[in-house]
Amino acid sequence: MTAALALFIKLIPLYVTVVLGWIAGRFLEASGKHIAGIMLYIVTPSVVFSGVMAAPLSLEVIFLPFLVFGIASLLAVIHLKLGQSVLGDGSERILALCVGSGNTGYFGIPVALLLFGEEGLALYIVCMLGCTLFETSVGFYLAARGRYDFKDALLRVARLPAVYAFVLAVVLNLSGAGIPETFVPLFDNLRGAYSVLGMMIIGMSISSFRGLAGNIKFTALAFWGKFASWPILVGLFWWLDVHVLGLYEPAVHQALFLISITPIAANAVVIATLLDTHPRQVAGTVLLTTLFALVYIPVMVSLAF
Repeated sequence: MTAALALFIKLIPLYVTVVLGWIAGRFLEASGKHIAGIMLYIVTPSVVFSGVMAAPLSLEVIFLPFLVFGIASLLAVIHLKLGQSVLGDGSERILALCVGSGNTGYFGIPVALLLFGEEGLALYIVCMLGCTLFETSVGFYLAARGRYDFKDALLRVARLPAVYAFVLAVVLNLSGAGIPETFVPLFDNLRGAYSVLGMMIIGMSISSFRGLAGNIKFTALAFWGKFASWPILVGLFWWLDVHVLGLYEPAVHQALFLISITPIAANAVVIATLLDTHPRQVAGTVLLTTLFALVYIPVMVSLAF
C-alpha cells in the first residue's frame, strides 16, 4: 500500500490541471471546443508520430497497437449491443467510444513516465497508439454514425490525421530515418502540451457541470466496460502470453495493463463536443471515471506489478 500511496500523491498534479481547466472555462470563458480541434488535428498526430519514431520497432512491437486496437474495438461493439438493449436515448454509440477508449495519452503518459521511466515510455506510447487509432477510426465512426450517415461518417474518419502520422512514422523508423535534432524540442513541448491541454479540456467541458449528468445507466455501463471488462480481457492475454505464446517481456504486459486501467479518454469529450453528441453526459462520465482512477490506478498497479 506504500507504493499505492506514493503513486496517488504523484497523480495529484494531473487533477490540479483539471481544476485549472474548470477555472478557465468557468471564469475566462475559454472554449474547450476550439482546443479540442487543435488537439485532434495537430497535437495528437504529432505525439503519435514522435512516439513511433522513438520506439525500437520489430514485428512484435508493431503488432502491439493493433492488439490494443482489436481489444478496444471488440469491447466497443459488445457494449454498443449492450447499450442498445439498456439505454433508450440514442447514447449507445457514444458509449461504445467511451468504453473502447482510454485516457492513455493525457493521463497515461505522465503515469507511464512515473512507473517505467524514459526507456519504458516509448514502448508504452507504441501500445497507446492502439487506443488513439481506435478513437480516430472505429470509435469516431461509431460515434459519428449516431449523427451522420455511413458515407459522411467515413469521410470524417478519413480526414483525421493520426492514422496517417502512425503509418508515416513506421515507414520512416524502419527505413532508419530519425527526427532532426532541431525539431526534438518541438516534439517534446508538444508532448507536454498534449497532457496539460488534454486534462484541461475535461475541466472546461464540466464548467457547467451539476451533479451526475444524464442517464445513470450510461455511467454504470461505462464504468463496467472501462474498469472491469478492459482489465479482465488484458489480464487474460497476459496469462495466455506468459503460459502459451511467449511473445512479450513483462514490460509489455505492464504497459498493456496500465492502458487497461486508465479512465475514459478525454478525447471522448473532444469527439462528443465536435459531433454535438451527448457532450454533457460524456463530460460527466469522464469526470467521474477520472476521479475514480485517482484511487483505482494506484491500488491496481500495486496489486499487479
